[in-house]
Amino acid sequence: IGYLPNVEDINLDGVDVDRETLASLLSVDRDLWREEAKQIRAFYAQFGDKLPQTLEKELEGLETRPTTGKVKESLFSIIQFDIEGRRVLDLFAGTGQLGIEALSRGAKSCLFVDRSAEALAVVKANCKTAGVDRQSDIRQGEAESFLANIRGPFDLALLDPPFHHDTVAAVLPLLAAKMAPGGVVLCETEREADLPEQAGALTLVKQYNYGKIKVSRYERGEEV
Repeated sequence: IGYLPNVEDINLDGVDVDRETLASLLSVDRDLWREEAKQIRAFYAQFGDKLPQTLEKELEGLETRPTTGKVKESLFSIIQFDIEGRRVLDLFAGTGQLGIEALSRGAKSCLFVDRSAEALAVVKANCKTAGVDRQSDIRQGEAESFLANIRGPFDLALLDPPFHHDTVAAVLPLLAAKMAPGGVVLCETEREADLPEQAGALTLVKQYNYGKIKVSRYERGEEV
């Protein structure tokens, strides 16, 4: 990612992403993109020889579905200017890769939540490996019951639950009340998932398709 290409120069043959979606990902200030690229390269130069192998090794035997590298890169391109200094919620943490990535990009803190004690042990180890354990809060619990009892607020929420259970549609109304004004929620689901246009104070503003995966961006309006 040393340079930012023009969308018309990219060959999309055999790639399941529409040109409009790609154009939205590339419509950023190019100086800011270069700075972002430097930060990403610096992170992987420091942790690249440890973190991916750690995740692969620790995932054995766990019922988790980690976000693919391609989708994760696209996901963080979508929110690249909504991370620094933010309070993050990684609601279906799995291995913690989304929350850890957010912390590595300058998030203030991240609350990792998962129902599996085994998964949270992996999250704890990975946070330590990445050097972000001091900014991490790791909790065990079911998403809906947890949201009913947590105060928040959060500036950014990352949702990557198991597919085909309508989980995102179920938790969005609860999550809406926990988001700060201007907060962003990014959800990863199967492409055919039926998600609401409105969930409490959250409004669906954009969706991106990557093969069989759909990423949906919700935002909570700024309070007047």
